[in-house]
Amino acid sequence: MSDQKLAVNEYLKTDSDYLRGTINEGLQTEVTGAFSEGDQQLIKFHGFYQQDDRDLRNERKAQKLEPLYSFMLRARVPGGVCTPEQWLGVDKIASELTSSNSIRLTTRQTFQYHGIPKRNLKTIIQGLDRQALDSIAACGDVNRNVMCNPNPVESKLHQQAYEWAKKLSDHLLPHTQAYAEIWLDKEKLVSTADEQPLEPVYGKTYLPRKFKMAVAVPPDNDVDVYTNDLGFVAVADGDELVGFNLTAGGGMGSTHGETDTFPRLADDFGFIRAEDTLKFAEAVMTVQRDWGNRVNRKRARLKYTIVDHGYDAFKAEVEKRVGKAFEAKREVIIGDRGDRYGWVKGIDNQWHLTLYIESGRVKDQPGKMLQTGLREIAKVHKGDFRMTSNQNMIVASVAEQDKAEIEGLARQHGLLGEVISQTRGHSIACVALPTCSLAMAEAERYFPDFISKVEALQDKHGFAEQAIVVRITGCPNGCARPFAAEIGLVGKAPGRYNLYLGASYEGTRLNKMYRENVQEAEILEVLDTLFAQYATERQKGETFGNFTVRTGVVGAVLDAAKDFHG
Repeated sequence: MSDQKLAVNEYLKTDSDYLRGTINEGLQTEVTGAFSEGDQQLIKFHGFYQQDDRDLRNERKAQKLEPLYSFMLRARVPGGVCTPEQWLGVDKIASELTSSNSIRLTTRQTFQYHGIPKRNLKTIIQGLDRQALDSIAACGDVNRNVMCNPNPVESKLHQQAYEWAKKLSDHLLPHTQAYAEIWLDKEKLVSTADEQPLEPVYGKTYLPRKFKMAVAVPPDNDVDVYTNDLGFVAVADGDELVGFNLTAGGGMGSTHGETDTFPRLADDFGFIRAEDTLKFAEAVMTVQRDWGNRVNRKRARLKYTIVDHGYDAFKAEVEKRVGKAFEAKREVIIGDRGDRYGWVKGIDNQWHLTLYIESGRVKDQPGKMLQTGLREIAKVHKGDFRMTSNQNMIVASVAEQDKAEIEGLARQHGLLGEVISQTRGHSIACVALPTCSLAMAEAERYFPDFISKVEALQDKHGFAEQAIVVRITGCPNGCARPFAAEIGLVGKAPGRYNLYLGASYEGTRLNKMYRENVQEAEILEVLDTLFAQYATERQKGETFGNFTVRTGVVGAVLDAAKDFHG
């Protein structure tokens, strides 16, 4: 590979002076709302993407105007936990400095802003800093926001898991001071000419591609642990966390029509002791740093490194770098991926309220003043807020005497009271149009109507109470993890999707394409027929995904490299 020309991004990173590039100069340029092409890649490491409003693109072109550029900024919030005071700061920024005037909870347990003018970027990042929040490494070829099961009910074990998620996030942050210098006006401490050891984990060119981690606490799999590059499945002795089953090599992205790209679920590598967590995480990451594909970015994720080099060779190299072997995998049960809606009482006698936020969009609309409602709750709440990977919000640690006030505010503002079906509550969508530059079809804006039609078909065939995991994305990059859904829609063109079926309900098996480039009418016709069969032929307790595999509707994807496209 050393004789091959590297991917363009590799040269950009090498020449960037540890992610500085000419970002500062671009901020000062007022003749355009955009950054230079190279800096558009580097700003991702600082937590944001350049976008434009695609609904207005043709109109502005006709007026001989540049696209209406704006930015999406994503925060780093390990485990999705923030204080009410932090949320009020987050809300104030959204209201005053973004054109979308909304907050979007993401599928990786954080929040992001849309519609940020370039002139407001620095103000926003400094505002987040005042709330002890940041956006560094929320995007780019680095370890991104570390997810963790947010369940506050069994508090002691989950708190321990959350602490490890924070440690992983902090330990694997880039060391460069570029973020502090550019956005927080910190002085440059040293010349970078002698800074080769500056990034002890990442090196001067960082990782070949993005890297995602999650900490799961069985039996919950709400973080979709097997879809991550690196996963830590908690193993407990009573309510004490003793270590993790480590998984590696998951990832959802693929490219339409290119069969050498595919989604993949992670492999199980074995058990590690809790005290060795950071060592194993760093070893996996540095093997990926050194072995990953830096020629073809479409084949640069850890999943391809493991496929190309082989499971045994990869495992041996990780063990060599740690200086310790994996122990045998501990037996755990992987179960539900959904959230627990409504009030749940924890073992510490505190109450926790999970609120359904459709597609994670926190915005005021007629009859549903969601943003105002969360703001008013934050003003009186004494516990914390927990964002979930299903794009919902938990108002956690509410005392008995405060429960009525919190519930009253939630109901008053449309955050509580609506009956949500099991299917809707288990399903998610990415942002897609109009802001995502990669989107080929609608997702977030299409999600409510499509789910309603799926619910109607379930009701028609008599199993409305059965949860089906449905996920919609505007493109095959897979931000909403559609390839791990029992029913997955992946955008192919405006109004057209590839239909995928057959993932397991628990998230332990991928789905497979059943129809290519189809419109809604055909999708619903297919589901109508399959739902009729499922209603009469399913076995006791059999989920829809398992039914489609057992009856041969689609083949099981056991080895993604061979089965997903085959």
